[in-house]
Amino acid sequence: MSIETLPVLRPTRAPWNKGRIVGQKRPLLPKHVCSIRVRLKMADNRRDLALFNMASTVRYLGVDLDDALSLSEGIVL
Repeated sequence: MSIETLPVLRPTRAPWNKGRIVGQKRPLLPKHVCSIRVRLKMADNRRDLALFNMASTVRYLGVDLDDALSLSEGIVL
């Protein structure tokens, strides 16, 4: 089958991100990080707090995940 005989595929609906800002977002400010931690502590959501602390350690300190795991072993919630 040659390329000329193939049907042209056109989307029937608009893309979900049409008109939205895509790409890298601005980093969180320290006050935003603190407010997220406070809300997670107030909700007694230990699992999400631990995941958030791990992500912020990896992101802001620029350490590898293995190093972050060894750092988090001393953290008590």
